[in-house]
Amino acid sequence: MTGKQNIAVEFREVSYRVQQRDLLHHLNLSIYEGEALILLGRSGSGKTTTLKLINHLLVPTQGQVIVRNRPTTEWDVIKLRRSIGYVIQEIGLFPHLSVEDNIALVPSLENWKANRIKARVYELLDLVGLEPDKFASRYPHQLSGGQKQRVGVARALAADPPILLMDEPFGALDPITRLELQQQFDDLRKQLRKTVIFVTHDIQEAFILATRIGLMQEGKLVSLGTPAEFKQDTHPEARRFLACLRAIA
Repeated sequence: MTGKQNIAVEFREVSYRVQQRDLLHHLNLSIYEGEALILLGRSGSGKTTTLKLINHLLVPTQGQVIVRNRPTTEWDVIKLRRSIGYVIQEIGLFPHLSVEDNIALVPSLENWKANRIKARVYELLDLVGLEPDKFASRYPHQLSGGQKQRVGVARALAADPPILLMDEPFGALDPITRLELQQQFDDLRKQLRKTVIFVTHDIQEAFILATRIGLMQEGKLVSLGTPAEFKQDTHPEARRFLACLRAIA
C-alpha cells in the first residue's frame, strides 16, 4: 500500500471470548478504503468472528472495532448495518419476495422513492449479469445457485454501502460457476471501489480476489500482506496453504 490511505475499519486490541474460550486474541488490524482484504484460514480460526464484529453482530470482549471513525458500540446498530452490505454462503433471500423486492429491501426501509428503487434494482441486476426484464419478477425457487448468489450480491449493494462483508459467499457453488462469480465480482469491486472484507478457507479464491491476505490461526492474525508477499511468507501455516495452492496448480 502506498501513500496516505483512509482507514475504513480498524481493530484495536480486539479480543472476543465465549464461555472462557478466546475466539479472537488481541487483534490489531487496519482495513483501507477501497481494498479487498481476504481473511484466510481454517474452520474455527476466527475469520467469521472477525467479520461479525464489524457489523455489531458480536461485541468485543476487549478492545474496539472502529468503523468509519466511530466505535461500533457508539453506532446506532440499524444505521451501522444498513451502511454495510453483507453476503453469506446461505444467501438468505426471502422466498416469498420476488428478486426485485429482495434487492429493494434496504432502499425501501431507507424510504427511497419508488422510481429510484426500481432504477437501482435494474442497474444492479445488469451489473451482476442478470437481465432485469427476465429476472426481476422471478422468485428465489426459480433461480439456480449461481443466480441466487448474484441476487444476494445485488441486494448487499442496493443502498450503495461503502463496506461489503462476504462470508464464504461462493463456497456452495460448483467449481465453474464459482470461478465465474469470483472473476465477475473482482471486476465489480474494482468498478464500484468498495471496501471488501471477504472470508474464505480457499487459497485459490484468496489469490484471485485479494489486494491483501490476512491469515488467521487459532484466533490470531499470523500473516498480513499482498498476495506476492504471502507467497514469500515463512510462517508454517502460510506454507501449508501455499502447498495446497501448488497441489492444484
